[in-house]
Amino acid sequence: MQNTALVATAGVTPGTANLPASVQAHGLAESAASGQYLTFSLQSEVYGLDILRVREILEYTRPTTIPMMPAFVHGVINLRGNVVPVIDLAQRFGRPATELRQRTCIVIMEVDGDDGPQAIGVLVDAVNAVLDMDATQIEPPPSFGTGLRQDFIRGMARTDSGFIILLDVSHVLSMDEMAALARVADGAAHSDAKPALSR
Repeated sequence: MQNTALVATAGVTPGTANLPASVQAHGLAESAASGQYLTFSLQSEVYGLDILRVREILEYTRPTTIPMMPAFVHGVINLRGNVVPVIDLAQRFGRPATELRQRTCIVIMEVDGDDGPQAIGVLVDAVNAVLDMDATQIEPPPSFGTGLRQDFIRGMARTDSGFIILLDVSHVLSMDEMAALARVADGAAHSDAKPALSR
């Protein structure tokens, strides 16, 4: 049975999201053990996020754009009354913008800010599955070859289908960038121009 806490969708009834059954079958409560990662695709690479950082997954809905922000800030969405910044992870990594496709979605994750946990959405090509990662599968970040800053990478997980880049979300955004996004969310929350509602 699909857990609606994990697969929340924008404008559709939970259960009709275009997400893999392997993801829909895992609820956050069932996947909260250490060593479990939500895997997703982004521009020909496969990445993993610690499931404890993942709050939910949304089908793509166009965010409200915010002027004078870095290119990787895709905009903000209104998630059940809370304004959530959305970043284009590809552009954050210094790559071309993510192309919007049928399986494009927004992963809502929780990161540590100056004022406590903050929800941030990341734009990805597709969500794949929740995988158990044994410690013996995980290798230290390589010094070169990934095209990413080393501090963005928590480790490299070996699987039967190849390597998965495990991201360290605490380093993907600097504290200054986190503070700027918090100000954006706060400003949008008090603006007369509310972002489109996602449910």
